[in-house]
Amino acid sequence: MAGIGFRLRALIKQDSFFGLLQAYGFAGIISSGPWILSIIGILVIGLINTDKSSSPFVEEFQISVTYLMAFSLILTSPLQLLFTRFISDRIYEKKESLVLPNLLGALLLIITISGIVGSVLLITVFSGSLVYRLLMLTGFVILSATWILIIILSGLKAHRGILIAFAVGYGITVGLATQLSNLGLEGLMAGFIFGHGVLFFILLNLVLRSYSSTQLIALDFVKKKQIFLSLSLTGFFYNLAIWADKFIFWFTPHTSKAVIGPLRASDVYDLPIFLAYLSIIPGMAVFLIRMETDFAEKYTQFYSAINKGKPLKQINKIHTEMSIVVRQGIHEIFKVQGMTVIILMTIGDKLLTWFGISPLYRLLFNVDLIAVGVQVLLLAILNLLFYFDYRIVALNLCMLFALSNIAFTALSIYLGPAFYGYGFAAAVILTTLVGFILISNRLERLPYETFMLRQKPQ
Repeated sequence: MAGIGFRLRALIKQDSFFGLLQAYGFAGIISSGPWILSIIGILVIGLINTDKSSSPFVEEFQISVTYLMAFSLILTSPLQLLFTRFISDRIYEKKESLVLPNLLGALLLIITISGIVGSVLLITVFSGSLVYRLLMLTGFVILSATWILIIILSGLKAHRGILIAFAVGYGITVGLATQLSNLGLEGLMAGFIFGHGVLFFILLNLVLRSYSSTQLIALDFVKKKQIFLSLSLTGFFYNLAIWADKFIFWFTPHTSKAVIGPLRASDVYDLPIFLAYLSIIPGMAVFLIRMETDFAEKYTQFYSAINKGKPLKQINKIHTEMSIVVRQGIHEIFKVQGMTVIILMTIGDKLLTWFGISPLYRLLFNVDLIAVGVQVLLLAILNLLFYFDYRIVALNLCMLFALSNIAFTALSIYLGPAFYGYGFAAAVILTTLVGFILISNRLERLPYETFMLRQKPQ
């Protein structure tokens, strides 16, 4: 995301409140991406349609979309980091002509796989009308393709174009779903899918205008020398970790209920956790502008100085500055996200009531707010590990996150309702603390590993 971050940082340098507001506003929306914006969309659609004749279908719609997001993210997760690494390497090598054909190749691959997997599931597992099942299949394919397309967008500098695309896509999503709500579940789903389809094609058009190539489709990213198994596993375990607690609550009988076909939901867990996820937008904005962009600049200077044979004193100076940027970035994320959490805790009762959630869920909501806030710090740590190519360390962290979330969430359900939410919170806090220790040690040893081992650390 550094490419877009540098452009947003230019807005801050305008030295005006409006420029600052623009930069952080753009950063919050762009870095949050379709996942968080989809949560906002389905909550808004639910609020608008609660008092209409379509209200019996609102819950079925929200659960259907939630499962689409969960399974599309998990399905594409092995390719996400792998493809990100491939694109980053090609841009670094000034081989940007390979970006577009490989993107189209990746989209073709993921559309084919998601289409096959989705078709099998809808034929063998799902029930409901044929129209509903076809809409679910279409939505699954579109969301899966969108997660891959987002990888390319993070390197563009067309922040206004991306913002307009999100505004148009989600405007259509909410507006059309509301207009078609009289058709019931199928109408709500059609509005959501059409809006996301428009979003996908607008974003794809931005990429087509930014990159050019004489080749139409390429699959270079799946060649043996381009495949890093550790990256694929890291992406899988991270996304599994994000959804593990939800799945456990969904498929534990006394914490869930059947909604439509095989899809289940948890009244006691779902809304508080998804509402809490909206709080990460300020922290993600800081992550993009301060952590990602400022650190990327110092990182480039550090290795450039080494490659050009600069004096050791100058290299150590840049290393010190890079360490300071890391500390300042983490501190600023902690400060902004912490203030956001405190504000939302203060108005928690009113916020829950506004979304139709009982104030009895206040404690669970507060725990979830802390957990997703810490998750932003975990993302920052993983980002640093990827920069330094500590792939195995990142994989171990994500495995710890997934396994501890499964274990702690199962334990919280066993202990009873008073402990709901603490499993996810304990898992993300534990993983983040371990990550802090690891990245601190690695950052301190960076000059030694760079010179004595004569290679970038693995």
